[in-house]
Amino acid sequence: MSNVVRTQKIADTIALHIERLILEGALRPGEKLASERDLAVALDVSRPSLREAMDKLVERGLLKATRGGTYVAPFLTPLIAPLASLYRDKEDAAADYFEFRRWVEAQAARSAALRATDVDKAAIRSCVAQMRKAHKLSDPTEEAHADVSLHILVYEASHNLIVLHVMRALSELLRNNIFFNRHNLYLRTGVRDQLLTQHIAIAEAVLAGNPDLAEAAAADHIQYVFGTVEEIRNDSRRLETSLTRIGRSNLIAD
Repeated sequence: MSNVVRTQKIADTIALHIERLILEGALRPGEKLASERDLAVALDVSRPSLREAMDKLVERGLLKATRGGTYVAPFLTPLIAPLASLYRDKEDAAADYFEFRRWVEAQAARSAALRATDVDKAAIRSCVAQMRKAHKLSDPTEEAHADVSLHILVYEASHNLIVLHVMRALSELLRNNIFFNRHNLYLRTGVRDQLLTQHIAIAEAVLAGNPDLAEAAAADHIQYVFGTVEEIRNDSRRLETSLTRIGRSNLIAD
């Protein structure tokens, strides 16, 4: 048996470091990495070693190399994209989605209240401030984006990496209105104010380190959104029925 101790190649060490940055969410799917030169400086490594490390990560499907640069691979897209196609406009799937969200959001908020670092809390405070500012605008688009960002920050503060990656991927379904139209949600009378109040309640409970309150606030929020989405759908069905009745003359003889 050989007594030679083999040290790890520097390229493998760099690859492991970048992999950990992806795992912990510091580097996110779809993000473009800095240029090879700048990244080598940031990591204090040689460009040849960095290039070798990145080639390894490309082979493993964690990075994607293009002519325009190197990106963190959207590694959950092969799973999420088919799901989006299956779930689109399926009302039963929407109900299951909200039930799942209620379970996860409640526990993520609870964990965030127990585990959030000062850095996590600063990011949450900043997001809430952005949300308050966007709330004053007539167009709800910016506030809706801040809505998604706040939820992701809570996932990050939960310090559960499975929750972070899975829910971040699912948030893309939310951004793309797979289960419901978020713009219509924000435009419904009174809803926008309620959503702001609920988001602030979740954030404040996490910042205060109150797990019971954070869990309840998150669960109540998802239940409210689901109930409101159902109301919007029911109103839409009734309107469609009314319009069909008005247009019945096209279906019968004079």
